[in-house]
Amino acid sequence: MRVELEKLEQLTYGKKEAFNSLRTNLKFCGADLKVIAFTSCTPDEGKSSTVMELGRSLAEDGKRVLLIDADLRKSVLVGRHHARLSKGGIQGMSHYLSGQAKLEEVLFETNVEKLDIIFAGRTTPNPTELLGNPLFDELLAYGREKYDTVLIDTPPLGSVIDTAVIAPKADGVVLVVETNKCSYRFIQDIKKQLELSETRILGVVLNKVRMEKGGYYNRYYKGYYSGYYKPYYEEKKADEL
Repeated sequence: MRVELEKLEQLTYGKKEAFNSLRTNLKFCGADLKVIAFTSCTPDEGKSSTVMELGRSLAEDGKRVLLIDADLRKSVLVGRHHARLSKGGIQGMSHYLSGQAKLEEVLFETNVEKLDIIFAGRTTPNPTELLGNPLFDELLAYGREKYDTVLIDTPPLGSVIDTAVIAPKADGVVLVVETNKCSYRFIQDIKKQLELSETRILGVVLNKVRMEKGGYYNRYYKGYYSGYYKPYYEEKKADEL
């Protein structure tokens, strides 16, 4: 099935280069990196937007990408991007994991070539239990076989425990952090939670960085930025986070 994403951001040159940089840095994390989960400390740090734009960047690079929206509590992808089917409603992860729909009924091609999406589906009262369902493992096995990269958008780990269930199933996790929103101690607590789940932490995306005049990044992208926020990827070793 095919879904139209009617509202996709037209990225400036600088923003596009930022996501290309993120894509390149992830490549250098290792050839075994195929399933990548993304989380944040709190809601509204730009995690879902980061995952979507990275997916687009990978697809433009010729990779077959599957984006899985595993935030079964508060998904934003359908509404934010005005996802539309020619007829019928959009079923998603909650329908698949609860046995109400088959995989082919929740897997959608999009108007972004080579980018497929599985949306979260209807809000459910038991998301943690559903994410522990063996059907989720089967989905990831399918993704590993059919796609070059699988990106999983997970809930903020500082709010709910769902990500701790998903993360060990991925090859690595990226933490999206909004500038000046969370304390160093809080980020350390989130890091420890990931470590307890024996998750490989790939690095941090520092998001919503204001481009001040005269700054390093402003000089680097001089002529392309005009007061926008720039997400960028900063690879960290676990003991440096």
